[in-house]
Amino acid sequence: MGAPAWPDADADHEDLLAIQHRVAERAVFEDAGAPTPTAVERAVHGGRNSPVVVGVDQAFDGDDAVSAAVAMADGRVIERATAERETTIPYIPGLLSFREGPAVEAAIEALTVEPDLLLIDGSGRIHYRQAGLATHIGVAVETPAVGVAKALLCGRPRESLAGRRPAGVQIPIEADDEVTAPEGTIVGHAVQTRQFDSPRAINPVFVSPGHRVGHRRAARIGLAACDGYKLPEPIRLADHAAGRATE
Repeated sequence: MGAPAWPDADADHEDLLAIQHRVAERAVFEDAGAPTPTAVERAVHGGRNSPVVVGVDQAFDGDDAVSAAVAMADGRVIERATAERETTIPYIPGLLSFREGPAVEAAIEALTVEPDLLLIDGSGRIHYRQAGLATHIGVAVETPAVGVAKALLCGRPRESLAGRRPAGVQIPIEADDEVTAPEGTIVGHAVQTRQFDSPRAINPVFVSPGHRVGHRRAARIGLAACDGYKLPEPIRLADHAAGRATE
């Protein structure tokens, strides 16, 4: 069962909120078919019979959203696809899935390979209504999905994020009164994917389950998919592909 259809441009704010609540109800925030972190590592770094891991990122060309999907398996890129769609919903924090989602879904559907896992630049369960872009897309295409965001949209870190942390540290993000989950529910992690010996500390990324994956596995997948950079490699490559598509 997929997510509700993308709304028309004349949908009002309450319509959009109602759709997100329905998406969250259909989402599965536990391990249900998602590849293991070890399998994801094989897909990115090299190994036989790995799953197909698809990274997705977005860029904008005027009023159009441009999405790129990059599929990796056995340590190499096996396919790329892009899609462009006109945006009909304005920029509203917490409702970005409606602005970017149609292009993201189209890019994924343009692939000829079947993804085993989606790594999406954006939030999953770390979202006011537990229905960020990674959750909406995962439910829409019925594929395990993990959201990787550069900034924390909502929720409360279990400990301070100030200061420098070594690579590999995972700090739980708990639901607070801004999130529809029961307060204290772990909705994701701040994941320190990289740290360098330099005066400027590298900030963590915020990894959360999108669909059919639990928060612990999502965090470990975020680490396993990195290859020397802050962002997971499939997302980093998708970022470059989306940027090139707008040139």
